Amino acid sequence: MRIALGLQYDGSPYSGWQTQVNHNTVQDELEKAISAFVGEQASAEFPFKTITAGRTDAGVHALGQVVHFDTNVEREDFSWVRGVNTFLPSSIVVNWAKRVPQEFSARFSAFERTYVYALHAGPCRSPMVSSRAGYLILPPNQWLNVNAMKIATEYLIGEHDFSSFRSSECQSKSPVKTMYSIEIISEEPWLYFQIRGNAFLHHMVRNVVGCFLQIGQGRQKPAWMAEVLAAKNRQVAAPTFMADGLYLAKIAYPEEFQIPGPWLENSWLPSTVIGK
Repeated sequence: MRIALGLQYDGSPYSGWQTQVNHNTVQDELEKAISAFVGEQASAEFPFKTITAGRTDAGVHALGQVVHFDTNVEREDFSWVRGVNTFLPSSIVVNWAKRVPQEFSARFSAFERTYVYALHAGPCRSPMVSSRAGYLILPPNQWLNVNAMKIATEYLIGEHDFSSFRSSECQSKSPVKTMYSIEIISEEPWLYFQIRGNAFLHHMVRNVVGCFLQIGQGRQKPAWMAEVLAAKNRQVAAPTFMADGLYLAKIAYPEEFQIPGPWLENSWLPSTVIGK
């Protein structure tokens, strides 16, 4: 049978989602917990290989990550939740579990992904959100030009070649992706970027945010975003912004699979941003 799980995690202690040699990853912790839960089925190779909707980078968090795995072990849905959580570290939690048909894929059945970037800006960083939000130093009594950034969002909507925002380590077969919407919410000293698309390139969201902040600080005009996009050259865009404030917020699937939405009640991000 095939089981889907909904996850939340604090990505700051991990080297990203995907298993790596000699690195601590979210996938490693989840697969060890599943193996420990089923006990007699466990092995050194972790028989439960998980497939994820989005392979988050080192330091990136998740509010609505979805994974699936195949197993012969029979358990009630909530038994999977309680049992796997028993063996997970406090930085990772399974919010729901559901038996799904074999044609379901956490990765390939998804048709839309939403990321949120949470930014704290001002003359001093906040130690209360260390590793949970990005930080931009600004002089006292100065704020970003939010209207200019909102104008710049218009250039990115639609299907485009996003090579200018693509990491050199990206493994995607094509740089062409479709951006559905970008919302920028200003709640000084907080700024939130909610970015929704069919799929994303490696570092794409962080590179887009870096460009927005160049515009918001008045270093570039809004039309510069169109120039960066058209160049299809990573060298012309802003540096990759820090991972700390990036959240995989939501994955959308066809209704036929009845996949639950993200479990957001305990999230500290505003409901207007995470779409509760």
